[in-house]
Amino acid sequence: MAVIGIDLGGTKIISAIFDREGNILCKTSHLLENRIGKEVGQLVLQTIDELITMSEKEINDIESLGICVPGIADSKTGLVWAPNIEEWENYPLQKEIEEYINNDNIKISIASDRTCYILGETWKGAAQNAKNAVFIAVGTGIGMGLLIDGKIVHGHGDVVGSAGWFALETPYFDEYERYGCLESYASGDGIARHTKKLLKEGLLFRESTLYKKEMETITAKDVFEAYSRGDSLAKFIIGKAIILWSMAAANMVSLLNPEIIVWGGGVFGPAAQLLERIYDEACRWAQPVAINQVKFEKSQLMGDAGLYGAGHLALLSLDN
Repeated sequence: MAVIGIDLGGTKIISAIFDREGNILCKTSHLLENRIGKEVGQLVLQTIDELITMSEKEINDIESLGICVPGIADSKTGLVWAPNIEEWENYPLQKEIEEYINNDNIKISIASDRTCYILGETWKGAAQNAKNAVFIAVGTGIGMGLLIDGKIVHGHGDVVGSAGWFALETPYFDEYERYGCLESYASGDGIARHTKKLLKEGLLFRESTLYKKEMETITAKDVFEAYSRGDSLAKFIIGKAIILWSMAAANMVSLLNPEIIVWGGGVFGPAAQLLERIYDEACRWAQPVAINQVKFEKSQLMGDAGLYGAGHLALLSLDN
């Protein structure tokens, strides 16, 4: 017997069949390629069929499915809100899969990417055996997965962990309504936007090599590459992100007293080299006893954290 884990992102879908020990029996991935609405739902169903064919199993050999989605999964209704997938404002993913599989014995569980990241890392990653852990995902946006006293935190409407909206400084700017304060400066897209804004103003760091690039094409990767060369503007931009990452982490340490904070997402990648600086800065802001009880670690699963989390979600559903 086995379970299926599916990690649906804003640009691609990765899926695998796991055995009960967490070993991947087969794995597949596809780009969304501009699919929208029901087309994305159909790709999820096709992925399930593909895994069954690859594994030479029957659908009745599958005990459960776990699905990681890039947004909010309402556990009461089975509806998914995924802002990076067009026409997924209230998408009936649970119902669609249930009708397609047509087998009441197969359990289907859907959770946010934030929840799945922390499930993956506590199962097979950097936070194994932890009872109090935080996963900070820094990519296009910023989100947090929370494990407190051995239980995943969901909140009233499964919106928990929307860390991009942390209020960390004043004054308030209009862009915070869409992106949030933390995300505006310290997400991958936020780093790029902040860089472009300063380049357009053209008042600071005129010696920066970033002025030589086509402004609208600048990405966080470009900024990190410039940072590694000692570029003055990049150092300012990344320095700002370090302070805000540190403040966000310090607030979580003071509030929740975790034993480990795991940093992942596309930005941690290149930002993993900065973890010591982030921790040192967090020490200035956090409750002093709690900050000495926590470790800051890079994700061990990286791009597969959501996939392993989805697999673990599927296995956990068998115990409920």
